[in-house]
Amino acid sequence: MNKEMAAQAANKDGFIAALDQSGGSTPKALKLYGINEGAWSNDAEMFDLIHQMRARIIKSPAFTGDKVMGAILFEQTMDRDIDGTPTAQYLWEKRGVVPFLKIDKGLAAAADGVQLMKPMPELDALLTRAVAKGIFGTKERSVVDAANSKGIAAIVAQQFEVGKQVLAHGLVPIIEPEVTISIPDKAEAEELLLAEILKHLDGVPAGQQVMLKLTLPTKANLYKPLVDHPRVMRVVALSGGYSRAEANEMLARNTGVIASFSRAFTEGLSVGQSDAEFDATLASSIDSIFEASRS
Repeated sequence: MNKEMAAQAANKDGFIAALDQSGGSTPKALKLYGINEGAWSNDAEMFDLIHQMRARIIKSPAFTGDKVMGAILFEQTMDRDIDGTPTAQYLWEKRGVVPFLKIDKGLAAAADGVQLMKPMPELDALLTRAVAKGIFGTKERSVVDAANSKGIAAIVAQQFEVGKQVLAHGLVPIIEPEVTISIPDKAEAEELLLAEILKHLDGVPAGQQVMLKLTLPTKANLYKPLVDHPRVMRVVALSGGYSRAEANEMLARNTGVIASFSRAFTEGLSVGQSDAEFDATLASSIDSIFEASRS
């Protein structure tokens, strides 16, 4: 493990930019950026367009390790270059930003109020490639749609099982059991989730740490026991559909939690903006999320 990256991931002020929209969410991300579905005729062209958007963000003057602690990449982004340099290497060497990789392959069918991750038979091979590319950590997402204790126990067990596989490769997993923000029993689901995560943290080998990416909780500071846990490197929050203003306001009420926003991070960016407009919009977004993450 890169010690400089680890020190930054564990301690530096800032937040993690989630630039990891995958096949299913890419058209939506492009539409928000001002590129409609008719602009590409196949997946390859679609992924070229999203890579151009991501490269524009990463190369923007405001996108540096001063405020952006890390960035989560989609597998195809890891495999591509920016100005002839592999993306993860470019992030760290040119921007001072710690690179993470989204490793899950999407969600399984809903059962017991949750959606587990689909099986990942190729995971060891992907993790080996990630290490070779200079990736520091991973992110794996599953979803909680109800305060169902059986489902939440299953989701956390699966997350930590994958997390141990990641740790075995010398990478730091970001464990992400997202709670859907619109469910009526969100607060109750979050209490159940906290209890399950605390149980599993005790099984993380001594000397190793995981990161946690969690929906902004209904009850402020609910996840403080996780922030303070010796087996947790960092607790980061996802925006989950809240606007940037709402997400920043909620984040500021959770001591020691930093942002890892995706849609809220890129809100307001458009393909039609001049570089000056684009850079100013991005700088404003970065400043506001950085400030909310410092509380």
